[in-house]
Amino acid sequence: MMLVFILMTLLIYCRNKTREGAGAIKKLEPEDFLALFHPLNLPVIFADSSLTRKPADSPLAWSAYNQFITDTLIHKFFGKAVKPRLYTGGKLVVKGAETYLFIKALSPSKKILYLVCFDREGKFRAGMPLVIREGDSEMRYTASIDNKYTISVSRIHKDPEGRAYFVRMVYVYNAEGAFTLIMRESNEGKPRIAPIYNPIDTLAHKHKYTGDYIEDKRNFISFRDGKNNSVIRFFVHFEKDNGNCKGELKGEARFVTSTVARYIASGDPCSVEFSFSEKNVRMKELEGCGSHRDIRCYFDGIYPRHRQVPVKPVKTRRR
Repeated sequence: MMLVFILMTLLIYCRNKTREGAGAIKKLEPEDFLALFHPLNLPVIFADSSLTRKPADSPLAWSAYNQFITDTLIHKFFGKAVKPRLYTGGKLVVKGAETYLFIKALSPSKKILYLVCFDREGKFRAGMPLVIREGDSEMRYTASIDNKYTISVSRIHKDPEGRAYFVRMVYVYNAEGAFTLIMRESNEGKPRIAPIYNPIDTLAHKHKYTGDYIEDKRNFISFRDGKNNSVIRFFVHFEKDNGNCKGELKGEARFVTSTVARYIASGDPCSVEFSFSEKNVRMKELEGCGSHRDIRCYFDGIYPRHRQVPVKPVKTRRR
């Protein structure tokens, strides 16, 4: 099948090529230009690692490109002094409507995958870069088109501390013949999350149930030794609903059974119960803790016990 497509492409190219002085190409018909691109199936996904010539990609002459698509699409990103090598990257045909073409523009310092759209009459309507790879840039791109021809473009990068940031933009091709941005989401520009200070972290924890019970770095309960075995100190911090609902409480809980301790403090209407097992602790808000948390969340949940791995002493050989 691929051999047939290549032979058809060469036939179309040769049929339309005539020597005019320096080797100009005869005017192409829109259907001949579109036939240079091999068909693709939905959904399609592209990453910047795909910005190389593939076996199915055919060279696209600038003289053919210029007959249908404006130069500014390339010049805007490469500049007028650079003429990157062009390759056909495939096409998506919407029956009775538009056709999407993928064009790879490759130069030594920059590589771009473009998406261009032709209307049902074979006229160029719109174009945009999908995936960009530039030198040693740390920015990474991915793009996709789903079964409803919704176009998603994402760029991802990391800061010096290794935190990942992304921007995702979603487009559709509209009836006016343009790509319209319908959604943008990003975690760029969000304030840096402050570290959590655990005020009892360095205290002793020799009691059977003391230690750290951790769901993740921002949801945990720490227990430390109290003044005697019937009392246990604790510090709770939780963040629910993507950090939009937070709670924090520090105090002492008294054991009412061998495995259940309750926090009740004079002057504080808040009451919390902790039920211990060998592997976790269940926290339950009994009443009145609104001053220690946001209104839409509670001191509830099961937190697994974090087991510390003992450090083995290093054996040294006698000399």
